[in-house]
This record gives sequence, C-alpha cells and structure tokens, in this order.
Amino acid sequence: MRNIKLTTWIMAGMALGIAVGAVCHGQAASPAAAKEIAGYFNLVTDIFLRLIKMIIAPLVFATLVSGIAGMSDGKALGRIGLKAFAWFLTASFISLSLGLLFSNLLQPGQSLGLPLPELGAATKLSTANFSLKDFITHLVPKSFFEAMATNAILQILVFSLFFGCAVAAARPGAAATVIKLTDEVAHIMLTLTGYVMRFAPLGVFAAVASAITVQGFDALATYGKLLGSFFLAIAALWVVLIGAGFAFLGPRAFTLVKLLREPIMLGFSTASSESAYPKLMEQLEKFGVSGKITGFVLPLGYSFNLDGSMMYQAFAALFIAQAYNIDMSLGQQMTMLLVLMVSSKGMAGVPRGSLVVVAAVLPMFGLPEAGLLLIMGIDQILDMARTGTNVLGNGIATAVVAQWEDLDGQPGATSPRPMAATPLASS
Repeated sequence: MRNIKLTTWIMAGMALGIAVGAVCHGQAASPAAAKEIAGYFNLVTDIFLRLIKMIIAPLVFATLVSGIAGMSDGKALGRIGLKAFAWFLTASFISLSLGLLFSNLLQPGQSLGLPLPELGAATKLSTANFSLKDFITHLVPKSFFEAMATNAILQILVFSLFFGCAVAAARPGAAATVIKLTDEVAHIMLTLTGYVMRFAPLGVFAAVASAITVQGFDALATYGKLLGSFFLAIAALWVVLIGAGFAFLGPRAFTLVKLLREPIMLGFSTASSESAYPKLMEQLEKFGVSGKITGFVLPLGYSFNLDGSMMYQAFAALFIAQAYNIDMSLGQQMTMLLVLMVSSKGMAGVPRGSLVVVAAVLPMFGLPEAGLLLIMGIDQILDMARTGTNVLGNGIATAVVAQWEDLDGQPGATSPRPMAATPLASS
C-alpha cells in the first residue's frame, strides 16, 4: 500500500467521488436534500483544508526566512524579485489576452438558452473594499501573529522579508541560532506536510462528491458551451505555459510537469490553491529548485501570478457582454485588459477573488453585474480549472526563475535541498 503513488490515490479518490456524488444526486429527493447530503462531504473537505491551512503560515515563514538568510549578497533578493515579477506580468498579459481571444472566437455567451437575470439583481459579492488603496494597506501586517492566525500570505511575506533581511544583516555569528532554527523548522514542516498529504485522497473524494451531489451532470449539459469554451481556452493556456517552460528549461520542462501532477490534481479537485502549496514546494525542490528560490518566489506567485484566474476574468467579462448583446469594441476590450492587469493584483486573500474582481470591473464598461449570476451556479467547476492552472503556472514560473539565476552564475536550480521522505511515495 505504501508503494502506491499519491497520484494514483488522488485519481482513485476523484473517480470514487464522481461515482458516489452521482448516486447521491440521483437519490436526493430535492435540491435542498442534495445540499444537506453535500454538507456531510464538505465536513471532510473542510477538515482536510484546515490541516493544510494549519501548516501554510509556518511553512512560508520558515522557508522564506531561511532562504533570505542564505542569500549570498543583498542584491540577490532584488534580482530574484525583478525576474519573478517580469515573468508574472508577462504571464498575466498572455492569460488575459487568451481569455479575450477565445471569448471572441467561440462566443460562449451567444444563444445561451437561459433566462437573463434582471439588470438590478444583487450578486451579494462585496466589492466596496476592493480598491488599490485597501490592497496596499493590506500588504503591511498590523501584527505578525494576526497575519499568521489568518493565513494572510502577503502579510507573512512582507514580515518575513524584513525579518530575513535583518537576520542576514546581523554581524557574523550573531544570528547563527536563528538561521539554524528556521532551517530546521522548514525541514520539520516539510515532514509534517508528508503526514497531512496522507489525507489528500480522502479530501479529494469528499470535495468531488460534494460538487457532483449538488450539481449532478445536468449543469454540464445546460452550460455545455460555456464550459467547453472555457476548458478549451484553459488547454490553450497550458500549451503556452508549458511551451514557455520548454523555451527556458528545455526537455526538463516535461519532467517538471510530471512532478507537478499531484499538486495540480489537489488544486483542481479541491478548488483551493492552498491545498496544493506544500506539495508544490516539495515537488519543485525534487526538481532541483533551491529552497531559497522556492521559499521566495512561490509566495509571491500565489499573490501575483494567478494565470488561470486572470484568463477567467477576461473570459467571464466578455461572456456577460455577449449574453446581454452588448458589443465591445477592440479598444474597449484592450482597455479592460489593462484594468484587469492592475485590479486583479488585489484579489489575493479575497473570498471568491476572481468573481469579486470581475464584479468590480464590469460597471466601468457598462456591463451588468447581475450577469455574474449566470456563472455563479457553476463557478465551482470553473474554479477547479482555474485553480489547477494557477498551480501549474506558479510551478513553471518558480523553476524558470531558478534557471535564470543558474545561468547568471548563481546556485539556483542545480542544488536541491535534501528532502525528508514522505509517507506516501510520489512520482
């Protein structure tokens, strides 16, 4: 049993979840009864996600501080950060552009065959506090312990940067105990990750079973054109991302994608990027990315490099315009692309962040916010696809930045940190 790969267990959990969910959906007396049954599955999923959240904050803090303290010089931090943001901005622009392109080509909002929500219908999405000012203010934690307690990744990142730089700047030998402690904590957290991952197949099973119990397969037929168009666009984005990885990593890019299967499947099945974070970090270090690169670039990517979510935002906005027969010129679409490039950077940590961004941007272009009600019913399925894509994009981005460091003569992708053995064998 121990020799079975985690990927196999996760796939088995997904398959069993689909089968059990289909049976529960068929046996449920009413939609309300289906939701009640799904609630029991959600209990298992919530416990698994809580286990993940339990280790995220100390894992990010320990690996980031350990990595910064081990930087060879003060310029390394800025250099790696600039390379990472160069990739993030380019990937964001490409993701948004592909979303616009496929929306225009496939026209998923035309001939929808569904009643359109009234223009004044409420979506109950809170966009009041979604602004650049609030985002910038949110970057700086009021308390390190509050940031840790709420899993505010950006705030943990900011504190860790300051703390790590202070450790690195301390006189020789003065911070040796702290450096050794954080490095050991990082290794302990990675071992703990292995224990938590034992529950991944169960969490995946419950998440998929819950979604199918509520949705059934009827939604796939009703929203077939939208789902088919979006998944085709996502597939195209995967080709672009993997192609970009190949351009910088060569044939090793396919090895990386193989290693990323487990975190991608975790993100896809649970629709939670957090669930994939520990496994993604582990797989990147197996690929050969050093701990200092992974610990710094990955938290940044989780906040600023959400390729699947970016595509979804452009796709959803044009879908709503098409559903309401509102024609948008090429100039308006390009303007919306630029607005989304900026506004989407504030969605990290916002509940249903992608929907909130779209809801905030729609009124700027005369598009009805009520149109989001057309999507919200199947948003769980769409969220699964964009989350899995976010995981892939961040894995490739981190590996490419490490490769750039290696080409610059810095030890980025050639010296993987020794990894503790995980309880379940993986690919």
